[in-house]
Amino acid sequence: MWMRVFKAVFIYAALLAWSVFALFPLYWMVIASFKDPLAVSQGPTFIPWVDFQPTLSAWKAILFGIERETIRGPLVNSTVIGLGSTILVVLVGAMAAYGLTRFQIQAGPFRNQDLLFWIVSQRIMPPIVTGLALFMMLRVLGLIDTRTGMILVYTAFNLPLAVWLMHNFFQQIPPDIEEAALVDGASRGRVLWHIVLPVSLPGLVATFLFCLVFAWNEFLLALILTFNRARTMPILIAAQHSQRMIEWWSLSAMSLITIAPVVLITLVLQRYLITNVLAGAGR
Repeated sequence: MWMRVFKAVFIYAALLAWSVFALFPLYWMVIASFKDPLAVSQGPTFIPWVDFQPTLSAWKAILFGIERETIRGPLVNSTVIGLGSTILVVLVGAMAAYGLTRFQIQAGPFRNQDLLFWIVSQRIMPPIVTGLALFMMLRVLGLIDTRTGMILVYTAFNLPLAVWLMHNFFQQIPPDIEEAALVDGASRGRVLWHIVLPVSLPGLVATFLFCLVFAWNEFLLALILTFNRARTMPILIAAQHSQRMIEWWSLSAMSLITIAPVVLITLVLQRYLITNVLAGAGR
């Protein structure tokens, strides 16, 4: 009895300690965004209205003041590039994964598992290896510092992850329901779009979230392939260190604005994902 109680207390204490450790940087960013320069320069303070007097000056400057134009372009770029590349990755990756799951493919000595491994291996390669080659290719095509170019690059880099994830989800779908639709005269394309994808919707949502987070947070390729027009939020935040002294209040507010859209999308889709999984388990 006492051992079980001690074990439970230890587990909850460890989880609480890890939660505090993981969430403290986010808490620090939140309170720093409500500080003025004087409060930041006075040293570490953590409790509003006790250690310091909170102010909305940083948020007013970003949302309504001089910083508004600075942040609007990169935020729109991140949204368009992140969502555009993710939607394209999920569509193409689902079709490729379905082909590798349901058809026997032979390319010389290679079979389905060999091709899948080759596709996934492309994600293992460090992005910096292809940085110069991508720069030269996009420059020839006139896509340097454009949203279209970044969408294509992020699609290529996230596609192996999408194929691998969707392949695992499609393998869990019984082929019987597809065969029944084929007997009734449905084409393979109709089976994919009207049967397989709706059934595997939780897998699509999970793949969408993973690819969106990777595209939204990506820094290295955006640093190499963009300059001004297609600059994203990670590049804008990093540039604050070189353009002026570190203004922690403004930098924290920008970081929270960058995090907020992805967190909101994740929360909405996570609830939808859990709903579908529980509904499927109860059938």
